[in-house]
Amino acid sequence: MSLLLRDVLVLDVATGEYAEGDLRCADGRVVEAGPGLRAPSDTRVIDGAGAYVVPGLIDAHVHVTASTADLGSLGAMSPSYVAAHSARIMGEMLGRGFTTVRDASGADYGLADAQAEGLIRGPRLLFCGKGLSQTGGHADFRGRGEHLRDDHPCCAGVGRVADGVDAVRVAARDELRKGAHHIKVMASGGVASPTDRIDSTQYSMEELRVAVEEAAAANRYVAAHAYTARAVNRALEAGVRSIEHGNLIDDGSVELFLRHDAFLVPTLVTYWALKEEGRAFGLSERSWRKVDEVLEAGLVALERAARGGVRLAYGTDLLGGMHRHQNHEFRLRGEVQRPIDVLRAATAGAAELVGMAGDIGTLAVGAHADLLVLDGDPLEDIGVLADPKHIRHVVQAGAVVPG
Repeated sequence: MSLLLRDVLVLDVATGEYAEGDLRCADGRVVEAGPGLRAPSDTRVIDGAGAYVVPGLIDAHVHVTASTADLGSLGAMSPSYVAAHSARIMGEMLGRGFTTVRDASGADYGLADAQAEGLIRGPRLLFCGKGLSQTGGHADFRGRGEHLRDDHPCCAGVGRVADGVDAVRVAARDELRKGAHHIKVMASGGVASPTDRIDSTQYSMEELRVAVEEAAAANRYVAAHAYTARAVNRALEAGVRSIEHGNLIDDGSVELFLRHDAFLVPTLVTYWALKEEGRAFGLSERSWRKVDEVLEAGLVALERAARGGVRLAYGTDLLGGMHRHQNHEFRLRGEVQRPIDVLRAATAGAAELVGMAGDIGTLAVGAHADLLVLDGDPLEDIGVLADPKHIRHVVQAGAVVPG
């Protein structure tokens, strides 16, 4: 299959500059760029009429199985029911311009294989399986009066509890056995978990390090859920590659990010959405009250990280009916960053984080032909990316995605 985009402005996200001309894709890859290109007779030709073309977007923190904000309920749902919801959620993500997503716990090899084989419509799915949590941690959804635990090995819960170095090692190896692209650990308390505090640290340094050790042995990496500077800094010292959220980092955190060449994945839009709509989509009153602790700090943390030169990736972490706000993260980040820097986080930056630099997040010859055709310039107005109505075409693997 071949596709030719004529008379378009093609963005080089590395330089922040557009090249005027044509772009040709074949066999799922970008094969040629420049003025006046010619193509085989069976090529689909789209006259861009000066439209702007950017790489397909990458969301580095999603939960495609999260059809509700009540994450603790997912494990008891039928896997087929969760898969049906996930197919819908993934299809809508692709329609919003996200051609690759990194799932931050919940998705598994079944969903990834189904997408890769064309059984469901959606972005390329990079999954971690279930996140690792200590007892009473961010993926332990038991209330204070519950004692029995079921990690639902057959089902779609977002986490599994593993205590102690040996148990963490086994859990990490098990997720890697099932094809995990990365390992997720819960290194602090969180909003959705019922019995922990946001300002807590979770997992000992030995437990964190063994997760990193096992991921590295498999040529994979660890992503850590963490909010406070204390939790973030411990995770970075243990060798974690990406910090998820990081709303309460300090200047010492910035130094550690740079020293360890690690990434920060802020998820500002989820706190905005949880505050506005969380209770309507299953978030408990107790969890809803936690949102204020991290909501205002998130933008400050992003500004601090960006100013300090921390590598950033785009993430949203939306749940339930709030997934529809996925593109609003562009607008929130645009309050403290230049449009090109926000777009880089959602393309080249995220690609580098997931180990796919040069393959995705770029329109260079040889890259996967994942791209968006836009009716406006996102470098002049970040709102072009914040509102999917500006997307004329989503192209995935060189094929135009049906509207």
